[in-house]
Amino acid sequence: MTTGGFTSDQKEKGVRRSDLHPDVEAMLSTLEAGFPDVTQYSAAELRQIIVSRRAPLTRTPDMRMARDVVIDGPGGDLSLRVYVPHSDGTVPRPVIVFAHGGGFVFCDLDSHDEFCRSMAAAVDAVVVSVDYRLAPENPAPAAMEDVYAAVCWTVENADSYGGDPARVAVAGDSAGGNLSAAVSVAARERGGPSIAAQILLYPVIGDDFETESYRKYGVGYYNTTKAMRWYWEQYAPNGRDSALVVPSRASTLAGLPPALVATAELDPPCSEGEAYAERLAADGVPVIAHRFDGLFHGFLTFPQLSLTGPAREELWQLISRILDPAVRGAGSASRAGTP
Repeated sequence: MTTGGFTSDQKEKGVRRSDLHPDVEAMLSTLEAGFPDVTQYSAAELRQIIVSRRAPLTRTPDMRMARDVVIDGPGGDLSLRVYVPHSDGTVPRPVIVFAHGGGFVFCDLDSHDEFCRSMAAAVDAVVVSVDYRLAPENPAPAAMEDVYAAVCWTVENADSYGGDPARVAVAGDSAGGNLSAAVSVAARERGGPSIAAQILLYPVIGDDFETESYRKYGVGYYNTTKAMRWYWEQYAPNGRDSALVVPSRASTLAGLPPALVATAELDPPCSEGEAYAERLAADGVPVIAHRFDGLFHGFLTFPQLSLTGPAREELWQLISRILDPAVRGAGSASRAGTP
């Protein structure tokens, strides 16, 4: 039996689809050979391995200002990096508070520096990247509370950086997508700061490992079911019943900020991201849902991949759209993707 370009036997063994773009196949082969099996290391060892393999910072594209700031966080000092792009405009910019991915366990301000710079320049937004506390040393909801504190600080200080305090959005990739969604729930529940939009990039919304995309792409596509189980065990070993840990467990999503939910077809969490977008829309939240077909988890932070540039251009347009008050209320679903 053949399904989606591969046989059932091949799927079980982790053999990839035969119809992938050659550059995607090459990148997945490289990642398969070079990325560590996260389940075989302690968190500290894993961070050292990943940092040792990271290319030096290019600090590009150039910003008018890229400043590290330390604020009072719920767990002590909390580091942020504020990016302000070049522009001659005098109108306050939208602001994006960004939570990086990394399975809640690794990555930092430097790992997503190029992505944050590129987003700030392309969208013409102030970006505030958050160096939140990592698991397992700091289990859930520590990371979410750090991002929440960063949002509160940003609303109070946005005008100091030319940002519009009335247009502060949250964004994140992978685990950071989870944190952005959870912060949106927390702000609603606590009567906290008004969040203009939530931008969820291949978000890890929940811990259901039996969805269609987990069954199809849980082996052989860089991000694996085995790794995802391990990440959740590190982040939330004491339970996942709270919507501040698994946002889809909220009794209702009504009243949450307008959402952009961008998924990647070859990603185990793809189905849960799409289901979350559908539920947001059903609960009356304006949603732009977009799936990048033929691409895998994390691709947005691989600028060397030939398909990433065009996909980013599409993403920047979608982000600009969800940040525009004139169109946020008219969200639509999109399934067009990058081939």
